[in-house]
Amino acid sequence: MLLDEDPAALIAQCTSHFKIANDTASLSRISDSLSTLSTFRSQHLGTLKSSLQSTQRTHQTLAANHNHTLSQHNPTNHAAEILRLDTEKFKIAKQASDLDIEGERLAQEMGRLGGVAAELEGEGVEGGRERAEGEDATVLKLRLYRTLGIDVEADPTTGTYNKAVIRNASKGDVHVVNIDPKFSRHFYTNYFWRTM
Repeated sequence: MLLDEDPAALIAQCTSHFKIANDTASLSRISDSLSTLSTFRSQHLGTLKSSLQSTQRTHQTLAANHNHTLSQHNPTNHAAEILRLDTEKFKIAKQASDLDIEGERLAQEMGRLGGVAAELEGEGVEGGRERAEGEDATVLKLRLYRTLGIDVEADPTTGTYNKAVIRNASKGDVHVVNIDPKFSRHFYTNYFWRTM
């Protein structure tokens, strides 16, 4: 009974009832999206490959530098340099300790001499005793210098004191200093202290 009608007419009538326009449009949009996504993925993959190649080149350069540094490193020389620096450090520490001890000794010596000077200053110009005839402050200063191991000599022609003989019993040496008026008293005082 179905075959009484033309099959082509039946098929045409059947297909006319299907609404496929929306599906066709969706398939077209999906195809466009897939094409766009494929293009984007290809571009992104190319960028990643380029970045990977650059990173590999950087890695190879760094690895070559690292290997070169390791080949140049000599553990024996490094250990010898560390030992030398340690020895120098201990030598400097010992010198600093010796200088501290010497500084303390000089401070004590300076305190002792300061006490002697204060005692002499307290006794006054006449030294706590009756002043001898012709004795003045210069004579007392000369006596003080002599107690410190310094002999001062006057110039026979002018009478000014222009020569000092410094004796250092602990070092066992003698220094003769010609006093020149162009240098200050402060200069000669420091020089005498260093020599003593």
